[in-house]
Amino acid sequence: MTEVIPKLPRTERDGKVYIGEGIRFERIRRITGYLVGTVDRFNNAKRAEVADRVKHAAMR
Repeated sequence: MTEVIPKLPRTERDGKVYIGEGIRFERIRRITGYLVGTVDRFNNAKRAEVADRVKHAAMR
């Protein structure tokens, strides 16, 4: 088994180990060459680019 970062919470259930369960994270997207969590600081042209882009997969 590969080495796991010790700071991540581990939960053992039904003979399986779940790593990082319950950790919340902010969505990070790569938009027009930038890694961003939100588009708050984008100007109108960049926001239009984001709105016009084709979404290939829906995350649930």
